[in-house]
Amino acid sequence: MKHALDHFLASGHPAPGEAGPTHLGLIESTDGGRTWRSVSLAGKADFHALRSADGITYGVDSTTGSLLASTDRVTWQARSRIEAYNLAVEPGQPYSLLATTEQGLQRSVDGGRTWVPAGGRAFVLLHWAGRDRLLGIAADGQSLVSHDAAVTWSGTGGHVPDAPAAVTAHGDLHFVTTRDGRVLRSKDAGATWQPMQTSLS
Repeated sequence: MKHALDHFLASGHPAPGEAGPTHLGLIESTDGGRTWRSVSLAGKADFHALRSADGITYGVDSTTGSLLASTDRVTWQARSRIEAYNLAVEPGQPYSLLATTEQGLQRSVDGGRTWVPAGGRAFVLLHWAGRDRLLGIAADGQSLVSHDAAVTWSGTGGHVPDAPAAVTAHGDLHFVTTRDGRVLRSKDAGATWQPMQTSLS
């Protein structure tokens, strides 16, 4: 995940043949991804979802199924157990979270300590593009937007053509990566999508 200009947080596993712990924990780059350093939980955590906003970093650790939270990215607190694919933190409301799960969209208003069903569609990806603009990619690939923090949704008219892996936006420019390594771009807020390149490799 991107934290600031040229500042990235990530997790995962070492590439085949590379040295390092089985689980990378939290790693950080301050030069746009050219180099990385270990920050915390090396060998202990594998974050499949990471979000950082307003001084709090949240991560879903796939090794334990726990949502962890940290204010310094070094010490972590286990908040709850949730099998979440994706997380979103409401801008300006760091304790207001949404998570996409197999049971549907889940909402927390206490920093991930407790969760309740948020109702509505089944989503795979979420991205809060602004205080009043939440983007969602539904399980069927439909692109939607909510202006009331996921209470109601409206379609953008578009569908992501392949299994989406990540989504972000800059104004009306939306970007999606797919599981086969493609990057898709929409210049019309999700109504239509075009490939930017054939592969990330």
